[in-house]
Amino acid sequence: MDSLKQLLQEQYQLQAQTISPQKGGWAALAYRVETKKHTYFLKMYEKSRTSTPKWTALIDEYVPALIWLNEQNDLNGKVPVPILTKNGQCKCENGKGIFLLYEHIEGETIGTQQLTNDQVEQLATIIAALHAIGEETAPIATAQIKEDFSLPFAVSLYKLLTEQLAMLPDDIQTIIAPFSQPLLSLIESTEKRANTLKQRPLRYALCHTDLHHWNLMTSQGELVLIDWEGLKLAPVEADMMFVVDECYNNAFMDHYRKRHPDYVIDQECLAFYQGRRKLEDIWEFLEQLLFDEQKPTERAAILEGLEKELEAVAKACL
Repeated sequence: MDSLKQLLQEQYQLQAQTISPQKGGWAALAYRVETKKHTYFLKMYEKSRTSTPKWTALIDEYVPALIWLNEQNDLNGKVPVPILTKNGQCKCENGKGIFLLYEHIEGETIGTQQLTNDQVEQLATIIAALHAIGEETAPIATAQIKEDFSLPFAVSLYKLLTEQLAMLPDDIQTIIAPFSQPLLSLIESTEKRANTLKQRPLRYALCHTDLHHWNLMTSQGELVLIDWEGLKLAPVEADMMFVVDECYNNAFMDHYRKRHPDYVIDQECLAFYQGRRKLEDIWEFLEQLLFDEQKPTERAAILEGLEKELEAVAKACL
């Protein structure tokens, strides 16, 4: 932890007394940092991971937007904002990683818990406020973060399934081979939807794009939405895909439509986002297995996650 203490001193002028590893997310490691007076949350994207460039490329674009969002009435206190370095930078780095530092949120992650009625209303209020910010008023360089309906992994995944399957490590091949046809069908249908949506005059709004319960925290009765790496100007179905299958969908929509009374889900957009997300998650698992190093227990967990995603794709194709 000495290298992290040095980094915090050099970049943030903080003297850390203790640094404790925390449960990280899909993309990054996490640490609790305690000084004499304050507690912080340090997020580390490892440079050794294949996915890190994807998650960190737009930090300098989306952090200023988060600062602005946190100043809006309906979003104040709902959007964690990184602390700037002593030189006013959004992030810092060393040889091992790229780092973001936050104030520590005293609370708990929703995770596997169900949302209460009050939390559903809070979530709907947050998302409705976010979706009220359209292309004309969004405080970001729109070209960088605007949805383009691309599938950057599709060519690699298609090639893996059609040309490289026999060359994969045995543990990956055994799991993925039975699902190759449903995967190929999903790639094809998602690409077709992407091409159609590119031609349509859609409304774009700010979207979080990763609204699962592990990105929701509750602190002193207030819901907080974390992990904004995916912030994007997009059709709002980029967020709604996380809500439509939840038991609270109807209640959420009732609250959401208080601000957006004319909203009707665009089924074509929804199907595109659901399909692309499934493919993205599968490709993320495959990237980890093929290009990153893992301990045996970590690899087993990734393989299990991959198999669950593949089974979901096959079930959807029935």
